[in-house]
Amino acid sequence: EAGEVAVLELRGRLRAGRLYVLQLGFQGRLEEDLDGLFLTRYTDRGRSSMLIASQMEPTYARRVYPCFDEPAMKATFNIRIVHDPSYVALSNMPAIDVSEMKDENGSLWTVTTFNTSLKMSTYLTAFVICDFDYVTRTERGNEIRIWARKEAVKNGYVDYALNITGPIFSFLEDVLNVSYPLPKTDLVALPDFGAGGMENWGLMIFQEASLMNLPSDEFTSRKAMIALIVSHELGHQAFIFFFLFKWFGNLVTMNWWNDLWLNEGLASYFEYLGATFVEPKLPLDKIFYAHVVQPVLREDSEIVRSLSESEDKIKGSFSLMSLFDNITYSKGASITWMLSGFLTEKLFIRALTSYLKEFSFSNANQDDLWTHIQMVVDAQDEVQLPASVKQIMDFWTCQNGFPVLTLNLTTGTIRQEQFFNKKNRKSTDSYNNTWIIPISWMRNGSSQPLTWLDKSSKMFPEMQVSESDHDWILLNVNLSGYYRVNYDELNLKRLARLLENDPKVIPAVNRFQLIDDVFALTDSGYVPIETALELTKYLAKEDELFIWNVVLLNLIPDNLESTLKNYEVYPLLKKYLLKRMLPIYHYYAGFINQNVDALEDDYFAQVYLEKLFATACWLGLQDCLDLSSELYAKWMDNPEYKIPILIRRTVCCYGVAVGSDKEWNFAWKMYNQTDSVEEDEDILLYAMSCAKEPWLLYRYVQYGLSDTLFSSNCTSAIISHVMTQDIGHRIAWEFVTDNWPLLSQEYGQELLHDVLKIMGRFVKTDVQIQELQVFYNATLEEDEREAITLLLESARLENIERRKLLIKVASWLEKNVDD
Repeated sequence: EAGEVAVLELRGRLRAGRLYVLQLGFQGRLEEDLDGLFLTRYTDRGRSSMLIASQMEPTYARRVYPCFDEPAMKATFNIRIVHDPSYVALSNMPAIDVSEMKDENGSLWTVTTFNTSLKMSTYLTAFVICDFDYVTRTERGNEIRIWARKEAVKNGYVDYALNITGPIFSFLEDVLNVSYPLPKTDLVALPDFGAGGMENWGLMIFQEASLMNLPSDEFTSRKAMIALIVSHELGHQAFIFFFLFKWFGNLVTMNWWNDLWLNEGLASYFEYLGATFVEPKLPLDKIFYAHVVQPVLREDSEIVRSLSESEDKIKGSFSLMSLFDNITYSKGASITWMLSGFLTEKLFIRALTSYLKEFSFSNANQDDLWTHIQMVVDAQDEVQLPASVKQIMDFWTCQNGFPVLTLNLTTGTIRQEQFFNKKNRKSTDSYNNTWIIPISWMRNGSSQPLTWLDKSSKMFPEMQVSESDHDWILLNVNLSGYYRVNYDELNLKRLARLLENDPKVIPAVNRFQLIDDVFALTDSGYVPIETALELTKYLAKEDELFIWNVVLLNLIPDNLESTLKNYEVYPLLKKYLLKRMLPIYHYYAGFINQNVDALEDDYFAQVYLEKLFATACWLGLQDCLDLSSELYAKWMDNPEYKIPILIRRTVCCYGVAVGSDKEWNFAWKMYNQTDSVEEDEDILLYAMSCAKEPWLLYRYVQYGLSDTLFSSNCTSAIISHVMTQDIGHRIAWEFVTDNWPLLSQEYGQELLHDVLKIMGRFVKTDVQIQELQVFYNATLEEDEREAITLLLESARLENIERRKLLIKVASWLEKNVDD
């Protein structure tokens, strides 16, 4: 595009071997848009302040200084910043000189000059000009400073990040046997930053929330988040990306952005190793599967792109930005995990060390990495591979999606095919949709030697089973491979029975995988829903929260709660699930009642307990409703009392739902207190939509219109919250249609889109579609109407499908509810 390229016409021909100097004068605009070099305003100790910072990845350096802005173009940089004397200037390297100068008006300025940088790509250059304070410590001669708002530093909010940064540094140096080449490292916590964080060499920039921990907050989950970020990245909210110590990417950069996964995938893999090194109580494998592998398998069946794209596919900045997604990060990490698994970690690390040393300060592509791994494999004889490393890995990085393996126990045959979801039945065929697949497996509870599937179907005599019910097989043990498994009916029956008798014989991550795979296979039409439900019978014996979480996400998706309430399925689901939930519910309710602090090291309780309690209350478990009322009443009696954060959202919601206008008015009063924190405000905004009295919901959406009561971004949230409630969706819908002229000025298309998404779930008949259509026809331009008509039609068809599915679920539950 015009703004992306500069053309320089020279007076004469350049002569080989001569040295030419090109000097350019340039200026840029300082915007508040968080890209390139930008300005941010914030409040510190009650005073307004501002700072300047940079974000260059992927192609914003060209907005800040003239350059060949591509990762393979590396240079050393000499940087000098002229700034107001009351500010400090930071860049990649340490400052070597600070002097003064006067401008033509006689004003005094400070000039900070930095040491010449090491060779690096343009996207890693960085600048911050601020009046922050910092905390510091030295680790192996490397000075580490963490900068933040003065108030945050004074209150100790960045102390935890400081305490773990050095040890993670040392851990990575020791594991990879590579010395960190810079004399200092600054980490800066910005009040506002577009990414979660950015790994600029020597000057890493983060969003404040990602680096700060309140000293009073003892919970592991908060620390785990910071440890994961400081060890690389937290990919929790939609595409917040964070990188730290990206040896992959700073020391060795990809040749071009199509191999971005080499940076991000390898870094995401090490992020988990680094975090569990400084927080040993974190269950590494379980967190990795729950946060990385499982979510990306869901996504990868819908996205049509491979991990490593060809260069010509990626042109221009727009498609570059789209590469910063979960495929790059999480699939990259999952493939790395699998690679490390079949090579053994020892060989993998040895190969990486060799790769890093050879390509230090230069560029590499994925083939260079495969070559280094191959050299290490060839030099030993413990690990035997069925093909070259490049052949194996190109299947995983250069083609879309991933395989599903189907095992037939009678013949011992495993067949592979590309896993498709319902929407995505077309595929690329460059690799015949096959992979070379490492299969870790166990038989009757004992681990077997790793085997390989290198064609579309293969017979494994050792996997044929006998007539005995106690003869069973489990593939992909400890979820070491990036694929799904589909068992035949015989094996599934045996596994289901095994789970009911003694679930612990199957490793926890495989129980997680069994349930997640079978529901994904159901969603995509590979197996009937009844097959998936059979595997839930054992749940009364399941004491792992991360497994319960995956069950509940599949049985009661957050966006379908209201739909499930409307059908005959609800009373059956209530009876069936509550019976199985009671043991784990009572176990955790005991902690909530007596000693919630005892859960400070239970990472999954902090992340998933809310879903368990919310489901128990939604299913009408009296104990859960009483507990919510009781804790909410305690808070009403004493506003200083803190409802346990682990279930605060549920308690507030059901405290209001079970109560009357008195409970609602209290939530309203607490929401309007000036000192309430943002997280609590969000909880209360949601809780007020849980009221069971229609008039309270009418009043609530009406309040939403008032500028004086709410900031404008809350109105849209209020409408959405009320709309998702089973008694609220009609109320919110009528409110939107009655007040559209007023609402459209403020929110327009965005609100329309949100409303449609939610209302679409309730569309079951042509009459309801017509009602929505009439409204949208009156409010939309002609070109948009067509898209809406298609959306509504697909919502209707989806709901018909769901209705059929729920009839099947209901009939299965009817037969099994008393088991």
